[in-house]
This record gives sequence, C-alpha cells and structure tokens, in this order.
Amino acid sequence: MAKKITSAPPTTPTADHRSHVRAVGKTLCLTALLLPFVAANLRANASEASRADIPDAPIAVSAPAPVAPAPVAVEPSAPVAVPAVVTTPAAPPASFARAQGLSPKVLAAALDAVACAKARGVSGRDDLLTIIDYSLPSTQPRLWVLDLERGEVLFHELVAHGSGTGENYATRFSNVKDSRQTSLGLFLTAGTYEGGNGYSLKLQGLEQGINDLAEERHIVMHGAWYVSEAQIRSQGRLGRSWGCPALSQEIAATVIDTIKGGSFVYSYHGAQSRILKASSGGACAAPGGGAVTAKLAR
Repeated sequence: MAKKITSAPPTTPTADHRSHVRAVGKTLCLTALLLPFVAANLRANASEASRADIPDAPIAVSAPAPVAPAPVAVEPSAPVAVPAVVTTPAAPPASFARAQGLSPKVLAAALDAVACAKARGVSGRDDLLTIIDYSLPSTQPRLWVLDLERGEVLFHELVAHGSGTGENYATRFSNVKDSRQTSLGLFLTAGTYEGGNGYSLKLQGLEQGINDLAEERHIVMHGAWYVSEAQIRSQGRLGRSWGCPALSQEIAATVIDTIKGGSFVYSYHGAQSRILKASSGGACAAPGGGAVTAKLAR
C-alpha cells in the first residue's frame, strides 16, 4: 500500500533572516548605483594610459621676426675736393731727388724728353740716363749718370763746355759748324773710336735745328787735361772744348764704356728753354721731322 506523503508546513522567516535579506538588497542597489561611475572611471584611466603611450608632438617655436635697426642720423661731412687729372712728365725716382746738385726740375725735363722721344719711335736703353746741367758753372760737377733701374747715381763729374759758349758760365749755344759752341737737347750715344782726343764717344743729336748736326760737327764725349781741379784752382774755371762735353782724363773712359751703345744724354740750360720749346711746336716730333722734346724746361 502506498505510503502517503505529506508536505511540511511552511515555516515563518525569523528576524535574522529578514535582516540578511534587507542587507543583500541594499548592497545590490548600491552596486547598481556605483556601476556607471566605476565604468566612467575605468574609461578615463584607459584613455590616460593610451595617451601616455603616445609621444608628445614637437612644439613648433617660431623664430622672432628680425627687427630692423633704427636709422642712425649721420651729419653730412664737408665736400672733398677731387683734384683734376693733370698729365705730367714721368715722376723722378725718389732716390734721385736727393742726388747732390741735381735739380728736380732738370731731372723731370730729362725724363720728359726721353719719354717723348720713345713715344715717337726712338729706340734707346731704359736703364741709363746722362744729364748735363749747363746752367751750373764749370767749377761744379754738373754731369750725372743715373741708373734708372736701381735708382742710383753712378757718376757725378766735372764737364767742360765749348769755348764759344762762355767762360765759367755757359751763355751761348749753337748747332752751327765751327761755332765751337755747345748744343743742347737730347742725344743718343753711339759707338766709340780713338781720335785726336783719345778714346771718344759719338753722340747723335735727336733734335732738328738744335743738335742734329752733332755728328757732322764732331761733337763727341772725350777726356781732356783741362778738366781738373788743378785747372779750376789755376784759372777759376775749367778749360773749354770746341763744343764737346769733355770729361777728366781719369774718368772719361769709364763713363764712356758705361753709357755707350744707345743710352740717352740730355743737355739742359734754363735760359734756352724757349728755343727748345719753340722748336718742338708744343709737341713731340720724330727725329728728322722736328724736335723730340715737348717741354724740356718750365
């Protein structure tokens, strides 16, 4: 016979049970309330973490704009005078400016004459220049041989003038045969020979009507016994030639050998500058066609 099963009677919850249920319910409600805040916090942390893994982008720094300097007020200076361009003769080497007894004016005139001759096609040596200043008395050394390349004075000697030119001072000059007068202007040295006055140097006159008859007149450089200090003490002047530039016998051969073979010799006298200037017509001219010098003296 089947046994009858009966259900147990419902039990009434105790006070403790009811308290537990209420506590659980409050916890669930609090959790539900806090879940949105927790989720938001988690998302914020995740976002911060992701940004921490990305390096910061470089910050572009603009360079400061250049600042233009403030204009400086400058007072105008006084106007400077600009010298006019003036054509002058070749400048004498500075070392010759102190050459004993040599006038810068005469040196400038000699260099001018040489430059003018070369401009007209006269071929001559560039290294040497002989100058004779006949405006000085015969008792003074008035012949210079200049080394133009080194700026040195090689010789400074006594030199005689022609008997028809004057006593101690030269006052008359000529290009006329048998006048026994000295000729002025620019010459070119030629060859040497042995003649009545011993070892002599031929001179070619380069100025028409002034000294171009020098070879025909036998105007040469040579040594002479009357060119000496003894002659000066005896007569108060040198002896005189027949128009030749005579040197002392002791130095003549040495000077001749130095300047022979196409060097220039320039004979000067200030009082005769008008004649030389007039012969040139104010311009250089080729040999045989007029004077060589433009302005031999000023």
